[in-house]
Amino acid sequence: MSLPPSAALEAAVADVYRRESRRVFATLIRLLGDFDLAEDAMHEAFASAMTQWAAEGVPKNPRAWLVSTGRFKAIDTIRRRTRFDAAAGEIAQQLEQLSFNPEELDEARFNDDQLRLVFTCCHPALTPETRVALTLREVCGLRTEEVASAFLTTTPTIAQRIVRGKAKIRDEKIPYEAPTLAELPARIDSVLSVIYLVFNEGYSASHGDSAVRQELSHEAIRLGRLLLELLPDPEVIGLVALMLLHESRHAARTDDNGDLVLLEDQDRSQWDAALIEEGNQLVERALATRRFGAYTIQAAISAVHAAAPSAAATDWSQIVALYDVLLRGEPLPIVELNRAVAVAMRDGAEQGLAIIDSLVERGDLVDYHLTHAARADLLRRLGRHGEAAAAYRQALALAKQAPERRFLQRRIDELAEASK
Repeated sequence: MSLPPSAALEAAVADVYRRESRRVFATLIRLLGDFDLAEDAMHEAFASAMTQWAAEGVPKNPRAWLVSTGRFKAIDTIRRRTRFDAAAGEIAQQLEQLSFNPEELDEARFNDDQLRLVFTCCHPALTPETRVALTLREVCGLRTEEVASAFLTTTPTIAQRIVRGKAKIRDEKIPYEAPTLAELPARIDSVLSVIYLVFNEGYSASHGDSAVRQELSHEAIRLGRLLLELLPDPEVIGLVALMLLHESRHAARTDDNGDLVLLEDQDRSQWDAALIEEGNQLVERALATRRFGAYTIQAAISAVHAAAPSAAATDWSQIVALYDVLLRGEPLPIVELNRAVAVAMRDGAEQGLAIIDSLVERGDLVDYHLTHAARADLLRRLGRHGEAAAAYRQALALAKQAPERRFLQRRIDELAEASK
């Protein structure tokens, strides 16, 4: 009768799982060509480690051992299917015949496999919702229930997205590979947009009872750091810098009741100096390449905010100038809205309000609650309380996040009190 594994061994295997499981999984996908088979094989390999490492000790290269064991487990699984599917036997034979030497699985090879997995999960042929679900599930290793909880939806909904995504990858033969240098500019945008979408949902939740979902922003930063390690592209650098600089404000963004604290009212002594320093260094690194894009410019804007001891001391002229650069590359209404707020801080509320009003007149961002919230704030500053209250009510009708709704209602109540 075998003895149960020691607590020390359990801790060692758990540590290897935490550090290496996603790398092992990515390599098994390359070797096996199937997401589900690779995941089952990985878990079987870790189960085997609990017994074999107890007798033989932890191997020098646990990652290679796990990949090799997982591969053999998968071949055994396929062979057991031969009684139901004659083709399975041929697949198992092909996998056995493929050249494989676990000693060749060095750091570079594992990194390549992870990069392939990132680009496969974020392939443009998949819907944005599917890319997010697949990336969090397969690259980050979150359970389906955790992904569903993070996005306040049901587990079956996320499971369906993941299943459809895997089916599309299989049926359309989407290659499990990183893009070539020629393809990279077009493909990297899809990856970065997934990471930034995950971060934004964590930094400022689109709906629900909490203003922030820090587990999501942390996961996005972790994914961004991984991508930066694998692919030090200027825009990857810029995105990681942007996320770090935003995240540095986390502790000051809500009060003890979970209510929102606006940037101008935040206690800047609560901002994380270490994250700001790291973000600033990455901004400088990205700018030095002279090949940067929108994420780097946005990070530079955040760096200007981070450098100011107060809202009043912020270099709003520099922020407006950076938004002007951003607008030339990305002439989007949301950029115009953000620039309008900066113009209002530099030139006065009337100037910013004129820009927002022109956006609304064009029909841009009329269903976006922050458009009306920004307009309401400028009207309030100008003393036009009736119009401000109406704009706040428009924002409230569109807002879905509970802390934002409470903030907007407080503003409405304050204006009603002031008009008595």
